[in-house]
Amino acid sequence: MKVRLALAAFALLSGPAAAQDYIGFQSPTGNIHCSIYTWSGSAEARCDLRDYTPSYTRRPAGCDLDWGMAFVVGAYGPGVLGCVGDTMIDPGNFVLPYGQAVSLGGISCVSAKTGVTCTNAEGHGFSVRKAQQKLF
Repeated sequence: MKVRLALAAFALLSGPAAAQDYIGFQSPTGNIHCSIYTWSGSAEARCDLRDYTPSYTRRPAGCDLDWGMAFVVGAYGPGVLGCVGDTMIDPGNFVLPYGQAVSLGGISCVSAKTGVTCTNAEGHGFSVRKAQQKLF
């Protein structure tokens, strides 16, 4: 788990800027901003919340950056709580309408009135909304 978190943190700090493919989007309310990107031949999705009631209240081990509002899933393995020093929030992200999905590199994200859910081919990922966040 520590290795996965460290890799996720590295990817979050270096991934989007060096992404080979990148899709940035936001929920219709603008509260959830996400991106799916590929880097070094692998895909990753991340969603950040502007306003939220935290479901996770324990700082990730070894995390000296911001946490609690960012959620990440790679092409393989479970979703993780992000430890991040940047943001996915970008008013220029296109709005993903409710009921629509975007996919890249084996990861799909679906927008719904109940939030955004991103999953990899293994069925792992996260589901986020203002009132609750869930890793699986």
